[in-house]
Amino acid sequence: MARNYGFLVCLLIMILDIIAGILGIEAEIAQNKVKHLRMWIFECRDPSYQAFKLGLAAIILLLLAHVIAQLLGGCTCVGSKAEFSNSTPNQQLAFGSLIFAWIILAVGFSMLIIGTMSNSRSRKSCGIAHHRFLSIGGILCFVHGLFAVSYYVSVTAAQREKQRQQQRNPAGRAAGPTSTASV
Repeated sequence: MARNYGFLVCLLIMILDIIAGILGIEAEIAQNKVKHLRMWIFECRDPSYQAFKLGLAAIILLLLAHVIAQLLGGCTCVGSKAEFSNSTPNQQLAFGSLIFAWIILAVGFSMLIIGTMSNSRSRKSCGIAHHRFLSIGGILCFVHGLFAVSYYVSVTAAQREKQRQQQRNPAGRAAGPTSTASV
């Protein structure tokens, strides 16, 4: 008897993304606690090692949540626009959620990397102000969790639909009743 672990997988993905989001926001708070001098759009400030550690942890958890959703969810493939329009609603939702999850991952990951790397230097840095990168990346972790769970749920539902359809219509059986007529 196969067990359904879908709820636990969704819960794990959401927990990882929520913790990553909180760590990203906490990294922004830790970054704002260091002393800095600001003049117009230029800023000189000391790096925050605490913000670096929190940002790095947020990056790792975001990537881990995405990998879990992709590996445990499986693959949804759409080759053309016609194939997409002929697919089931669950397959269409899985494909759309997959695209949005990847876009949000790319933007959130980039924001967290920029914010984390600005805190990795051992000396004071001066340049254009890098405000809110960590907190925006943290907020995008929450949004990523929604799309990753949506992808996982819809792709597993599409796989179950396909299995049920294959059980009803095995490949070796004819679609309708067969009759032989002799002349």
